[in-house]
Amino acid sequence: MPYHGGMTEVFIVDAVRSPVGKRGGGLSTMHPADLLATVQRELIERSGVDPEAVGQVVGGCVSQVGEQSFNVARTAWLTAGLPLTVAATTVDTQCGSSQQATNLATSLVGSEIVDLAVACGVEVMSRVPIGSNSKGEFGRPIPKAYFGQYEFTSQFEGAERIAEKWGITRDDTDAFGYNSQQRAALAWEEGRFEREVVAIDAPDVDDDGKPTGSTHRVERDEGLRETTPEKLATLKPVARENGVHTAGSSSQISDGAAAILLATGDRADALGLRKRARVVDTCLVGVDPVLMLTGPIDATQRLLSRTGLSIDDMDTFEINEAFASVVLAWAKEVGADLAKTNPNGGAIALGHPLGGTGAVLMTKALHELERTGGRYALVSMCCGGGLGTGTIIERL
Repeated sequence: MPYHGGMTEVFIVDAVRSPVGKRGGGLSTMHPADLLATVQRELIERSGVDPEAVGQVVGGCVSQVGEQSFNVARTAWLTAGLPLTVAATTVDTQCGSSQQATNLATSLVGSEIVDLAVACGVEVMSRVPIGSNSKGEFGRPIPKAYFGQYEFTSQFEGAERIAEKWGITRDDTDAFGYNSQQRAALAWEEGRFEREVVAIDAPDVDDDGKPTGSTHRVERDEGLRETTPEKLATLKPVARENGVHTAGSSSQISDGAAAILLATGDRADALGLRKRARVVDTCLVGVDPVLMLTGPIDATQRLLSRTGLSIDDMDTFEINEAFASVVLAWAKEVGADLAKTNPNGGAIALGHPLGGTGAVLMTKALHELERTGGRYALVSMCCGGGLGTGTIIERL
């Protein structure tokens, strides 16, 4: 019998994402709730499901302040004109927020609290900059007592310490960043993303930021850059004078959203929905908050241990490219094949819209399995504060 953690089996019915916009790019004129609403509505329309049948919506967002506050997953659902009787929750698991939202929605369906759920996530970093919710008149989120327990480091510093611990060099990170760009460019050239990406009509604005009444269409990821290994070698390190990470080997500030429809087998069959993949297992792990970004290692090891699957059983991996060293250290530690890791590029090339990225990676993994005929995909993300999200799915 397939592993499913003692729960009712949960299936992915559909998954869509927006293009990932660059900072100040095509999506930057769009209110985050409007962007997420567009993706939620597209998910419902593509699947053909009656939105009244959805039991709950679980969304992820990191900077829940200003335009992203007030339970943005619920605001988006209502903005989309979807049924007010469908409840929604927005969670914060730092960068892994929408992957954890997907995992929590899976648990709701698997425990039969609901039999149909939407998981989603959004971040428009152009409008709500990273760290916006930790600055201001109400003080800082880290109390003095914390420093008696742990050193407080930035994610940049954590990435450099990971590079030191796993012997990762500047040449290694430059090569990884170049490879991400090359893979993403090829994926778009070959039309690999066309089925999963919904085009977005974003408002045009004048010099004062006011809508003009017209729109522009965003159809492609905007973070791709034409570069060469020689150009990458000239970039300055972002964290330390002699550090190994540059803008060419670190994730980009981005805007984006994604949504996933989950169902029990019985509910999917009753509604005539195609079960495209089974959620094999999920996890959230805690790791050293000083190194901070090693979560994918522990998440992968826990998932494989619980399911009895091996690293070689995985046909594709989506490991968030927060920094090149995160993925390189993960691959060294768990023995993963980098040829199967982020085969269509990752956050270095495509961008990392924080709370939206987990659902983006889940969407990419599903469509890559379908494109290649693979069976298993493993998705994992490092998260601020020392966490790691993990999910294994099986294509049907």
